[in-house]
Amino acid sequence: MPPGRPRTRVISNENDENSTTTRMTRAKAAALHVDDSVAPTKSTLQTKKTTVSTIAVNGIRKRAALGDVSNVSKADGVEGKKTTGTKVGLVSKAAQPTGVQKSTRPATTSRTALVNKEVKKPEVKKSGPGAIGPKRKVAPAAPKEAVRQEAEPARKRAHVDVEKRSRPEVTEPKAKAPAPDAAAIKAAAQAAARAEAKAAEKAELLENIKSLDEEDLDDPLMVAEYANEIFDYLRELEVRSVPNADYMSHQDDLEWKTRGILVDWLIEVHTRFHLLPETLFLAVNIIDRFLSEKVVQLDRLQLVGITAMFIASKYEEVLSPHVENFKKIADDGFSEAEILSAERFILGTLNYDLSYPNPMNFLRRVSKADNYDIQSRTIGKYLTEISLLDHRFMSFRPSHVAAASMYLARLMLDRGEWDSTIAYYAGYTEEEVEPVVNLMVDYLARPPIHEAFFKKYASKKFLKASILSRQWAKKNAPLFGIEDLHLSLDQIS
Repeated sequence: MPPGRPRTRVISNENDENSTTTRMTRAKAAALHVDDSVAPTKSTLQTKKTTVSTIAVNGIRKRAALGDVSNVSKADGVEGKKTTGTKVGLVSKAAQPTGVQKSTRPATTSRTALVNKEVKKPEVKKSGPGAIGPKRKVAPAAPKEAVRQEAEPARKRAHVDVEKRSRPEVTEPKAKAPAPDAAAIKAAAQAAARAEAKAAEKAELLENIKSLDEEDLDDPLMVAEYANEIFDYLRELEVRSVPNADYMSHQDDLEWKTRGILVDWLIEVHTRFHLLPETLFLAVNIIDRFLSEKVVQLDRLQLVGITAMFIASKYEEVLSPHVENFKKIADDGFSEAEILSAERFILGTLNYDLSYPNPMNFLRRVSKADNYDIQSRTIGKYLTEISLLDHRFMSFRPSHVAAASMYLARLMLDRGEWDSTIAYYAGYTEEEVEPVVNLMVDYLARPPIHEAFFKKYASKKFLKASILSRQWAKKNAPLFGIEDLHLSLDQIS
């Protein structure tokens, strides 16, 4: 804006710091008419306020935003005296806009703008015990180890101190171990000899077998690098999942025949729901393990069976049937609440342990050594399911049953000898599977009593495996020392 007449405006707040007017205050007007004898002699010591006031008289100029801020008292402005110790400060914006400025308390000594606000108080010397003596000497710096120790938390230092105190200063000599017994030395030597012989036998066996996992190294889904370790772990795990083979002795209302009827009905339910084979095997294992721990009445046995199938389907299936489907399949004999309550009770009894090495896993492993022959594999599945219905197979491991099933299936179809490669991947030799094979032939040679199981494998889908197997068993039963073929399984039990 070009210079001209000074604009005037009414300002209600005298502490407005952002004002841009050239208003003349009464203090500045009084300072202009002050006598020269009273004014300071040196112009170089004048404050910015005097300079600004002089400029305001000579010419009109736009002042800075903070140029008119002053806390000079009215009396000092009238007399024209400038106290050297006056402190120029800002009045808080929160003050009421009354138009009256607060006067600052004059100081006795002057100070420059860069002097620290904190004024050191003079030391007062006192006599007596409270007198202030000379300055205390600063202690020398502590070594690094002491500083590090101070920097550590107290709990850590205490822990270290306790360890140092508890640590014995003088170590006592260790007591001499007793001399080993001669019998213990002999037993250890025999165990080492057996281990060496077994390792040598295994090494000789590995030289004659053909590796079946090398062709699957490029397939990440086959995990061929860990296949042997996985099946070794499953063989260790199946020992813990074997139920009590004589649990029917403490069941008052149940018999082995009743269990066979229940499993035969579960096979029918399994077929109707189109579930996986692993689901059926796990369901029967849950039933046997639960009956090994708890006593069940006859009218609640079906509830145990349908609940075990419900649990197994949720564990094995991608999409398990709803609990309402299991209620309907049982002819609404049990409500959904009863099935769910039985599910919690069974899982609690089993300690939620459903890690069951399924026989189908071992059967597929042996079938891989058999070059995945579809006929021998189908008959092997049929023979493996016999172990679900006949309680005499309960004392055998799942891997043992799977190996015997493939051995008997290959024997029925005349697929050759049980060579070293198949024996290695099955985990059992020909002599080891012989007891299980005899039980299978004994079951097949007798009249069928489980109709649902027989009809399932009599269809074309399963290559009529049940019909073929029973015809072969009746013809070759005398070779296995089986007599009295007219007796059923229930009669010989």
